[in-house]
Amino acid sequence: MGKRLLSLDILRGITVAGMILVNNGYGESFEMLGHSKWNGMTPCDLVFPFFLFIMGVSTYLSLSKYQFQMSGAVLRKIVKRTVLLFLIGLLINWFDHAIEGDLLCFGHLRIWAVLQRIALCYGIVSVMALLMSHRYIVHTIIGLLVVYALILIFGHGYAEDSTNLLAQVDLRLFGYDHLYHKGAVDPEGLLGTISSVAHTLIGFYCGMRMKKAGSLNEKVIVFFVIGTILVIGGYLLSYGLPLNKRIWSPSYVMVTCGLAALLQGLLMYVIDIKGHRDWCTFFQIFGVNPLFLYASSEFLAIIFGHIGLSAAVFNGIHAVVAAPKWASLCYALYFVLLNFLLGYLLYRKKIYIKL
Repeated sequence: MGKRLLSLDILRGITVAGMILVNNGYGESFEMLGHSKWNGMTPCDLVFPFFLFIMGVSTYLSLSKYQFQMSGAVLRKIVKRTVLLFLIGLLINWFDHAIEGDLLCFGHLRIWAVLQRIALCYGIVSVMALLMSHRYIVHTIIGLLVVYALILIFGHGYAEDSTNLLAQVDLRLFGYDHLYHKGAVDPEGLLGTISSVAHTLIGFYCGMRMKKAGSLNEKVIVFFVIGTILVIGGYLLSYGLPLNKRIWSPSYVMVTCGLAALLQGLLMYVIDIKGHRDWCTFFQIFGVNPLFLYASSEFLAIIFGHIGLSAAVFNGIHAVVAAPKWASLCYALYFVLLNFLLGYLLYRKKIYIKL
């Protein structure tokens, strides 16, 4: 494909900075910076799916270096990364309890979270990419989304209560104590992995089409065409299967992947074709160490909350910014900048931590 496309790092960086921003408001936040309570979609609901999309693109580019040939070395690399990401996710969940003195919290440790879903999607899509013909990627995506749609339709998937099959499967397999307790359904639960894998495969397919395209202009067209088809198709599908991040509905997969593809195409045009790069450094710093900075932000948030630093900083901001929602936004921006400084130190030293 030639030299590395900066726009890929920038989209990755935008999503990671966005994930840190929306996760770290303090107190009362603007609705757009909070997840939709059930059906519907807010800007906050875009950041995680954008990350899975760009991870799919990157997975294609990474595995293409091995010509998608299965080998012991490649498989070990995939398994090692999958297990590492899953364990770091579990470590974050454990640390949240341990810092309060509950070191032996394994009987009520939540199993699922963002990094665990990322791990499963990366591992499953990588193995599929090595074992199956890429001619059937689109068929596989459609098949997974159809199967998941049937699960939602016949398993009360849109019921915000314990009758929901997604909740029942997690409850019976893992037990109540190991699940998310702020809603009827664990938003990163097991069955939702089906549509999340399809989501990542869409990114993988876009990476494949981009790699096969000739010029940069043709690559941009690939993202614009696929993005437009997905957004229109997803919104049409939402009339029967509403957009819902909590259950990662098929319409949500299509719309968010479509928007991510459109944004990637726009960034590629602005950055890689037109050469407007002066504004990119901030997001590039997040984009070259994405999962490390996300994980570090989670640990820092837990530590700051435990020692009272979060409250102290917010109260200081609130003394200047009277409106609670604006003060919360200022605190979230402060936290993003704090993690940017950590990333900047790594960037200056050319340290890239691959998780």
